[in-house]
Parts: sequence; structure tokens; C-alpha cells
Amino acid sequence: MHAKKIVMVTAYDYPSAKIANAADVDMILVGDSAANVIHGMKSTKEIGMHEMLLHVAAVSRSKPKALVVADMPYGSDTTPLKALGNARLFIKAGAGAVKIEGAKPQAIEAIAKAGILAMGHLGYLPQTAEKPAVERDEKALLRDAKALEAAGASWIVLELVPEKIAKKISQTISIPTIGIGAGRYCSGQVLVFHDILGLGDPDFNPKFLKKYASLGEGAVKAIKKYAKEVREGKFPEKKNVY
Repeated sequence: MHAKKIVMVTAYDYPSAKIANAADVDMILVGDSAANVIHGMKSTKEIGMHEMLLHVAAVSRSKPKALVVADMPYGSDTTPLKALGNARLFIKAGAGAVKIEGAKPQAIEAIAKAGILAMGHLGYLPQTAEKPAVERDEKALLRDAKALEAAGASWIVLELVPEKIAKKISQTISIPTIGIGAGRYCSGQVLVFHDILGLGDPDFNPKFLKKYASLGEGAVKAIKKYAKEVREGKFPEKKNVY
């Protein structure tokens, strides 16, 4: 019998959080990917604490059953003290846990010792990498995963890690692993809300992604129909008038 897998999806605002929660996911990640997906920025480096706190607060207002995990943006965790201070801001905004990107056991330890749930993130690191690449250094990944676990991390995201290595990490450490482009043997999986629904960049088609709907196409058709009816004087109809 397979252990129950953890399902995590990103959400950046109130309506997407309501949808994710209605779908009965386990975790909602308010990811710094909001930089690209919501704000049209070129890199996750460009989003800061101000924007991320607004996103976390919006998601939290939906009062989800799912655990809300706040992504610590670039530069927010450069020292353990700074990481802890910003983690506390996220908790105040409504998050139930925070995620730190990279091998930063000191920051994880400071946060965990303060009683805040912390999630690690290894493999491809969008905040610092020049471009997406599969991380194949098994020795370093195992070392860093063990260090994050020892520091008090409650989960570790593995991004763009070969399945064989992700499996070994998952079997070696005692805390859950959550994969994105890391194969079938992680304790759970995470994908971006807009990518799952076909609302994201149509040219973004990495090997690990599976699109479960094409809502973007439907949205364009619906708005085109609305625009046509307005221009032809068919909307509003009598039934739409007070």
C-alpha cells in the first residue's frame, strides 16, 4: 500500500486559494513565483517582502483548511536573524509555515527554534540560478538535505532533481520531500496553479509539467464573445437592466 502523498499547489490571491482549498489540497504555497506568474517580472529576484506579504494575507483571508506556506523572497533570509524576523511577519500575515530556498541550515534552525514550521528547498534554485537546470550532484544534495533536517526543517522541496537521487534522499531522511520535476518517489508534489489550469505562459512546457485544463483558451473565447455583444449592442439585455 502506498503512503498518502502530500498535494501542494501554489496560490497567490483570494480566489485561487478558495479554488485550491475546495479541491482539498494539503498545502497552499504562496510562492515567489508570483513574480513571474502574477507580476510579469523576469526573475523571482524582483519580488520582495512587501508584495509577498500582500499575497500571503490575501490567501489567508480565504481561511483555507490547507496549510499556507509562505515563500521567503530573495534577500529576506541572508542572516538567521533577518530570516526569523521576516518569518514572523509572514506568520502575522496568516501563514502557517515558511519556505527557505537553498542550503541555509542556520536560518532554518533559527526559525524552527522559534516554533515556526520551516520548509527547505534544494535542487534548482530560481532565486540564484542563471537558468533552469537539473541538479545532479547527489553527494551535495544528500549532505544538504541531512543538514536541513538536522536544523529542524519539517519538509524539503526538491526541484529539478533526477528521480533516482530524489528517491535516495526521500529514503534517507525522515521528513517528507515534495517534488517538482523530481520524479515519482517524493512524499508529495507541487505545481503552479496557473500551469495546472492552462492559464500560464502557453510557451512554458517543461518536461515535468502536466496541464489538467486549458482555461486560458476558454477565457479568451468568453471575453471575445462579451466584446462582440457589447459592440453589436446585444449586451446589456433588458434582463440586465435595473
